[in-house]
Amino acid sequence: MLEVLAGRTHEVVSGLCLRMPGWEELHLETTRVTFRPLAPRDIAAYTATEEWRDRAGAYAIQGRGAALVARIEGDYLNVVGLPAALLVRLLAERFPGTYGYG
Repeated sequence: MLEVLAGRTHEVVSGLCLRMPGWEELHLETTRVTFRPLAPRDIAAYTATEEWRDRAGAYAIQGRGAALVARIEGDYLNVVGLPAALLVRLLAERFPGTYGYG
């Protein structure tokens, strides 16, 4: 998988649903991640860390996998696993006195 991602841009897409009686919010968050070109030794060194285990994309951007990345466009936390910026925005819109500044 890392060979396929090397030197290319991929999208990390997460779904988020907030549901309460009387309303529901369904949203997608997309973050574009560009990997730097990777030599076989780069891939071997990263896989030797075993950090990639149990990762949907075979890397952990919040750990040593950050060294594989050249650029990110969008919410970093979406790549980690939760579209936090989207979640906070939706909560602030629904509950401005609790989660927002209003």
